Parts: sequence; C-alpha cells; structure tokens
Amino acid sequence: MNAARIARITGLALAVLVVGAAAAQALPNIVILATGGTIAGAQPKEGDPGYKSGSLAIESLIAAAPGMDKMAKITGEQIASIGSQDMNDAVWLKLARRANELLATPGVDGIVVTHGTDTLEETAYFLNLVIKSDKPVVLVGSMRPATSTSPDGPLNLYNAVAVAADPAAKGLGVLVVSNDDLFAAREIQKTNTTDLQTFISPNRGQLGEAYYGKAWYFWKPTTVHTTASEFSLDGLEALPRVDIVYAHENADGAMVEAAVAAGAKGIVLAGVGDGNATAPMVDALAAAAAKGVVVVRSTRVGSGIVRRNIEVNDDKLGFVAALELNPQKARVLLRLALTRASDPRMIQDYFDRY
Repeated sequence: MNAARIARITGLALAVLVVGAAAAQALPNIVILATGGTIAGAQPKEGDPGYKSGSLAIESLIAAAPGMDKMAKITGEQIASIGSQDMNDAVWLKLARRANELLATPGVDGIVVTHGTDTLEETAYFLNLVIKSDKPVVLVGSMRPATSTSPDGPLNLYNAVAVAADPAAKGLGVLVVSNDDLFAAREIQKTNTTDLQTFISPNRGQLGEAYYGKAWYFWKPTTVHTTASEFSLDGLEALPRVDIVYAHENADGAMVEAAVAAGAKGIVLAGVGDGNATAPMVDALAAAAAKGVVVVRSTRVGSGIVRRNIEVNDDKLGFVAALELNPQKARVLLRLALTRASDPRMIQDYFDRY
C-alpha cells in the first residue's frame, strides 16, 4: 500500500472520528427533575398491589430506562420524594424556580419532571403559567409502581426524554407524556383510578403521540402560556388560598361559609351541569363575592364549557366563568390571577385568555 493511499485512508478514518465526536457533542442536554410519585414507587413485596410513592431516587429511574443516553445527555436532580397527593405550594415554587434557572442556562435544552399522576395535571398547568422559556418542559408519571411486574414508568420516561430533546417541541408550552400519548398541560385530565390509559384531553384532544422515542404533533396550543404569560414568581413566597366547593343535591351554603371563614381569597365552584348549584349555595357564593372573595364557576361534569350568564347571572352576582377549565385547573389559574388582581372582571379576562 503506497503512502498516498495510506494518507487517504487515515484521513477518512479521522473524518469519521471527528463526525462521530461532533454527533456525540450535538446530543441535547436534558435535566430530569424528580418529585416522587408512583413512577418512583416500591411495593413492600413482589405482587403486592400496595406501594409507597416516591421510594426510589432519580438515579434508579434513569437506570430503568436504557437507551436514553443515545437521545440526550441526561442529568437528574431530586426536588422532592412524595406521592403527588401530598404536592404542595413549597414544592411547586421550588420546582418552578429550579426549572427556570436551568432553562435560562444555554447548556440546558429541555426539562423532564417525574411526578405522581394524582395531581400531575395541576402541576403541569401551574408550570405552564410560570415557566419563562420556550424550551421543552415535559411531565411524566406512571400508573404502576417501579417494582411491579410490568411497570409503565420506564417507557413513559424514555418517551418524555425524547420529547424534551425534540426541537419540534419548542414553544408548545408544558407537555405531558403518558402511555404513548402526548398532551398539552392545560388540556390534560386524569379519568381513571388505575388504568394505564387514565389521561385524556376531553375538550381539545391529545396534542400528539410519543412512541418509542419518536414524537408526532397534531396541533399547537392557542392559549397564553410560558414566555407570553404575565404571571411571575418574582418576590412570590406564597400563593393565595383558594378552595373548591362541590355542588350536589340539597347542598346548602355551609362549605362556602367554611371556606370564607378559613380565609379563602377565592372559591371555585365544582358545579353541576353548566357550573350551577342549588339556590342556597349560589346565595352563599354571592354573599362571599360581596365580601371580596373571587368566585369562579366550573363544573364537576368533566368536559364542556362553562360560559357566562347562561343559568346564573354572573354579571349581577360578580362571578367568573371558568370556560374550559375544570375545577382543579381553575383553582390553579385563580391563585395566580389573585397575585395580580382582585376585580372579577380582570380575572375573567385571564380565564378568557389562559
């Protein structure tokens, strides 16, 4: 073999090494922020249906989903280790602030948050309103604990990392991956206690699909979120108290009066039908509104739109209509809205746009 041919082969080999190194360097940097939940749950013994949420650390979750290192450079941080039934304001503020810190760093391309499914939709919507970046933020959980016979968490996490690493997910707001489906934070709702297919988007449909590391997107959110949001965590140490009261047959005003006595700055009605309630409950809500408590009418039905002035005279009573937001999502938006306004007309504008 002559010297010229050897030089050509050596040059080609070096080029391959350089391209390979560049490809490795080009992998996006994804940070996984862990909060606990069933995805990190462990059973007392094999086959036991009971389990303790948040038992496993983030390192265990990453190790259980091999192949993610081919999609992204992954690091993990433990924000909390709780079941999401115990999610609270302190964790929300810590999580949101850390996510914003990381997203503001040029070296971070996206965030994945592991979370229990019970309140995942509330955390996702909260982050959708306070994240100040258009980089992908993806929440993920599971319906089976990590130690179960057939856990769904590893593939869910794998797909969540794929979405967070996907440039096409940029600017879509906070997303949720579950059971091969992809959802917008505002639209997602848990609908079953134990089924893997628990999450749906009843009003607008799922945003896309995430299947074995590949994502497809069907539509883009049109409501205000993330970088366009007016809400900020700057100087915010606590969120206003907002309670949800549940309408039912023969309901009186006791729950409303208890919420006011407890110091609620806002009340969300989980109303029957189109955000309605018994006359005594509506009277109690009107009395609360007259005292300066902001009252938002939502529905316990699970889908549909609660519009203004259909069966209840919102203009006369000073109420706000939740439109598409279910009670738990309406509570999230109302808490943040109350950090900026107390006039029901201004708060209605937030519900119209967010």
